[in-house]
Amino acid sequence: MNVRFFILACLIMAIGSCGDNSAEEAARARREQQIADSLALKVAVTPTLDCLPLFLAEEQGWFEQEGVSVQLYPYTAQMDEDTALLRHHVEGMTTDRERIRWIEEQGMDVDEVATTSLKWQLITNKTARIKQLKHLDDKMLAMTRRSATDMLARRVVDSAGLKPERVFCVQINDILVRLGMIENGIMDAMFLPEPQATQARAGGHYMLLDTDSMGVHVGVVVFSKEAMADTMRQRQIEQFLHVYHSACDTIASRGLHAYRDLIVRCCGVREEIVDSL
Repeated sequence: MNVRFFILACLIMAIGSCGDNSAEEAARARREQQIADSLALKVAVTPTLDCLPLFLAEEQGWFEQEGVSVQLYPYTAQMDEDTALLRHHVEGMTTDRERIRWIEEQGMDVDEVATTSLKWQLITNKTARIKQLKHLDDKMLAMTRRSATDMLARRVVDSAGLKPERVFCVQINDILVRLGMIENGIMDAMFLPEPQATQARAGGHYMLLDTDSMGVHVGVVVFSKEAMADTMRQRQIEQFLHVYHSACDTIASRGLHAYRDLIVRCCGVREEIVDSL
């Protein structure tokens, strides 16, 4: 009986020792991951076509090949990107020049390090019968305040000679929610980026104008001046930009259709939409 008790006690001690080792290994792995996360260059992105070079570089492992650890943080609203930057959860982000002004008003200085292909299209609901800018009178227009879409909305109202109070600018920050609202007939008009604008047009909705026709180019990549002043971050940002520009060249060479699956997965649009881009 004593022998059996002794064997059982040894087994219990051995199992406990294994449990302790597993816990230690898990804790060590968490610490190592925390260190890796703190050293990585963190960049906020949105599910838009201008971020495709970054999605591609991450998927293909090009950042690692360049010797830089980069973590992309996806958000579906520009305002969430701002919050992540202001709270130091990320060092950089893709955005537009209008939002930079607001960020700097909040006390954070940033540097523009690259331009992007971001463009906005004014899409009107096919049931709203808005074929001219003046038809926006007494209609709802989805946009985001303190952004390029806010600036564009003001321009549209002014150019159409409409009274600002007669165009109801509704703040819908989430790009995918905004797309869903026009697809479901909830909103009269809205500003959408690519590829969401193409999906809206494929559904029969009408493009009234876009930033290209207006000669407006607002897309940029920015990093905080704090990150730009740090020697390690400076080197990472240089490597990041080298990969970013190479990815842009690759996409320009091969065409968007070569990255159909990536666009569908990262931008939340239907597969057939890519063929219309």
